[in-house]
Amino acid sequence: MHAVVIEQSGRTRVVRGSGELDAFAAPDLSSAFDAIRGERSVVADLTRVSFIDSTALGVIVRGVRALHEDGARVQVVLPAGSARRIFEITALDRALPVAASQRAALEALDA
Repeated sequence: MHAVVIEQSGRTRVVRGSGELDAFAAPDLSSAFDAIRGERSVVADLTRVSFIDSTALGVIVRGVRALHEDGARVQVVLPAGSARRIFEITALDRALPVAASQRAALEALDA
């Protein structure tokens, strides 16, 4: 089971995923990233994600890149568990703007 929600934190939009993000969840992720196009400050919070597959990972990477191309500042909050491993294996934890927590991500965006 999964959930993808869009929240507001001050001037920043937060896309929060939870549960298992896989090919079944990919359309919800994609819709969330499409819905926030044009925002200037975005956090993709994956703290509550227990599993992520390559399909969902691709959606996140494309969504973050599209936001960057539109001029948005983006931070990805990575979980401190098994779901983080796919980011480390693919070196995306070094290629994407990553934060350890939502608080750290918001502070980075405010800096």
